[in-house]
Amino acid sequence: MSDFAARRVMMVDTQVRPSDVTKFPIIDAMLSVERENFVPSERREAAYVDGNLALSVGRVLLEPRTLAKMLDALNLQNDELVLDIGSGYGYSAAIIAHIAQAVVALEADEAMVADAQTVLSDAGADSVIMNAGPLEAGVAEHGPYDVITITGSLPSLPESFKQDLQIGGRLFAIIGEGPSMTAKLITRLNANEWKEEVVFDTWQAPLKNAASSKPFQF
Repeated sequence: MSDFAARRVMMVDTQVRPSDVTKFPIIDAMLSVERENFVPSERREAAYVDGNLALSVGRVLLEPRTLAKMLDALNLQNDELVLDIGSGYGYSAAIIAHIAQAVVALEADEAMVADAQTVLSDAGADSVIMNAGPLEAGVAEHGPYDVITITGSLPSLPESFKQDLQIGGRLFAIIGEGPSMTAKLITRLNANEWKEEVVFDTWQAPLKNAASSKPFQF
């Protein structure tokens, strides 16, 4: 077993399983996807740290436990289309693609998108479509989606994201400002109704445009 493979096992055993995430597809994906390839080369040695990992100004790779808890709450199925907002170098999209049918990944930084396309291709994640564009705009042309994931916190949830869900679709978002935030699972019940459930209380770095240090304004 390589050193990085051993670190993946340790990540799952010390960060993911203790967070009560035990679904086989999630565990299998996190053991299979080589996280060290989805970070800047100078950060590879820190790829499996227990915490967020800075990718660029205002952009982070979600800590493994938070990503795993998000996927656990969403209960992804293998026939679903997922929109991953704020995908960075594509790690979250690669994990999701290991479970779901296809992923539309959105990142604001065009250089990061170009790198992500290469890394995803090398990883065999052929069911991921990378898109460059403003994160707050979403990618409506490929929707509606069965699932939407957001890899950072928002002060409030844009209505357009909810509208991009299929009936019965789910969205996971961390909402709030300052030290008090809530992770919410939002399910579209019909054309005009959504159900919101608080999954856990947390704090997460704000979702920011990689080209700017300012948070998105919705």
